Amino acid sequence: MSNRQRRPAKPYRRPRKDPVRILAFEALRAVDERDAYANLVLPPMLRKAREEGRFDARDAALATELVYGTLRRQGTYDAIIAECVDRPLRDVDPPVLDVLSLGAHQLLGTRIPSHAGVSATVELARVVLGDGRAKFVNAVLRKIAAEDLDGWLEKVAPPYDDDPEENLGIRHAHPRWIVSALWDALGGGSAGMEELLAADNERPEVTLVARPGRATTEELLNGDAVPGRWSPYAVRLAEGGDPGEVEAVREGRAGVQDEGSQLVALALADAPLEPVDGEEPPRDERWLDACAGPGGKAALLAALAARRGAVLLAAEKQPHRAGLVRGAVEGNPGPYAVVAADATRPAWRPGVFDRVLVDVPCTGLGALRRRPEARWRRRPEDVPGFAPLQRDLLRQALNAVRTGGVVGYATCSPHPAETRAIVDDLVKETGARLVDARPLLPGMPALGDGPDVQLWPHLHGTDAMYLALLRRTH
Repeated sequence: MSNRQRRPAKPYRRPRKDPVRILAFEALRAVDERDAYANLVLPPMLRKAREEGRFDARDAALATELVYGTLRRQGTYDAIIAECVDRPLRDVDPPVLDVLSLGAHQLLGTRIPSHAGVSATVELARVVLGDGRAKFVNAVLRKIAAEDLDGWLEKVAPPYDDDPEENLGIRHAHPRWIVSALWDALGGGSAGMEELLAADNERPEVTLVARPGRATTEELLNGDAVPGRWSPYAVRLAEGGDPGEVEAVREGRAGVQDEGSQLVALALADAPLEPVDGEEPPRDERWLDACAGPGGKAALLAALAARRGAVLLAAEKQPHRAGLVRGAVEGNPGPYAVVAADATRPAWRPGVFDRVLVDVPCTGLGALRRRPEARWRRRPEDVPGFAPLQRDLLRQALNAVRTGGVVGYATCSPHPAETRAIVDDLVKETGARLVDARPLLPGMPALGDGPDVQLWPHLHGTDAMYLALLRRTH
């Protein structure tokens, strides 16, 4: 064929820039490169896009779904992508893998039509990776699109009877070791296991707290908001509701707080005290929040203390987090103080508080709904790494409370090594007595045999908060 008869080459077409998918990709890169959390990096990115007129509400909702959905199911999508590439995933450049994961989520986890999901992701790849690697992305996504999610799970997950933990881990996108830990926390039986893993993958509702004496739930019940399930101060926003649009939140009279966290503070505030030397103390009660950052529980405790004539001291080791606590409690009518102090080396005298809350640092396995990337970031060896600090904080809390007073040990993890194991050790060491926490959470079902309490997303709609109440006996 002569040169004259050849078809003219197609003119180069610039890739179409989709601001929603570009922002989602940039958020995933921040999570990957900087170990950032999506719930911290995504909101300001969305806010800027809306302020600049690049996004409307639907765009923001799609970007949020793409980021959180991709992060939640990262392990599942990795297993599927691994079946569709000719090299180990560790040899795939991280930006390429992020684009492939975004595409996999559109194909397998949303209602976006397959052809649109492939086309949009290839255009994204052209923008952020270049035309050469976009061809690789196109080839892999077309293989993924050949099956739906159920079809892929049949291929990549081992049979349940052969390896139940690996099967559940791949199907519900949890690392195997977390599946094992949650199974132990549930008691070892199969009842509720799949429901719990599924609940971890659901987008949590935005829950507000009306800080008593400063706001009311009636004030917050505007639009499609509904009362909370368990806390008398909780209000749940409708899907897509923006707490920043609520006047009481902007003014600090209300805040964003999961009901599980609210219930921990309420249970400690309502726990019965024993008198000192057989007589009721003549002074007002003194309360301590020993690990107060970033301040949600401290703000609720401060409001409750003010109504009862009690005084709250909120302590936080990190100065910048202590600043967040000050901002949260600012405007509270009652007496309170916020200090930057290490609760393992307390500056206060022993035995001076009536109630002490110690919400200890932990793996955060109880809040996987809110921080989906945490499940892939944590490792089994992280769990014992927290134990010495958790024991020391509880030990110092029991030293800070008076005889007959109550310590609340709380953690946002259901892992037995971070909950009952820590509490049992300190009960044996100090002679403290466990107080039954269940009557202090009235109306709540499925609270177990007590005396401690483990909340669950699939049973209570809360984060998986753990609470034990301990009374100092001498």
